[in-house]
Amino acid sequence: MRIVSVAAIAASLAACGGPETSQGNNSAANMSNDARPPATAQGSAVTNGSMFDPPPSKEEAMRVHRDRHEGMEAMGKDNKIIKQELNAGSPNLDLVRSTAAKMSTLSEHASGWFHAGTGQELGKSGAKPEIWQNQADVAAKLSAFQKAMQAFSKVANGNDVAAMKTQFANLAGTCKACHDKYRSEMHH
Repeated sequence: MRIVSVAAIAASLAACGGPETSQGNNSAANMSNDARPPATAQGSAVTNGSMFDPPPSKEEAMRVHRDRHEGMEAMGKDNKIIKQELNAGSPNLDLVRSTAAKMSTLSEHASGWFHAGTGQELGKSGAKPEIWQNQADVAAKLSAFQKAMQAFSKVANGNDVAAMKTQFANLAGTCKACHDKYRSEMHH
C-alpha cells in the first residue's frame, strides 16, 4: 500500500457552490484497500514523490479514479447541506458542524486524488486533462481550498452564524476557482 503525505492543499473541485457551481462529478478520494465510505477512509499517497505521480498499478489507478469521484460527490452533497442550513432562518448548527467535519476529512484526502493516469483515460470523469498539465496551479488551488476548509471548520465549531457565512463564502470561492478551470460538467 502506498502512503501519501496529506498536505494542507485545496481540493474541493466539486464541493462548493451548490448545483450552480458543482455537480460532484470528479472521481474519488485515494483511500486504503477497505470498503469504508470516503468520509471515513484513510488517504494514501506516493512517498518521496508528487501527488501527481502515477499509481503503481492499474487497480490502484482505478481506485483513485473511483475514490476521487465518490469523494467529490460526497463533498458536493455536504456543501449543499451547509449552504441550506446557513441560509435558513434558524440553522441547525450541529448539522453544520458535523457536515463541516466530514468535508474537512475528505479535503485532507484530496491530495491523493490526482495521480497521473487517473483521468478520463480510465472512464467518465469531470477531471479535465489540464489538471495534470498545470500541476503547480492545481496544487496551489488545492492548498487554498484545504486552508479555507480548515478556517470554515474552525468557525463552524462556534456559534457566530455571520462568521460561518463569511468563511463558507471564502471556501466556495476556492472551489469555484478550481472548478472553473479544471472541471468539466458531467451528467449522471
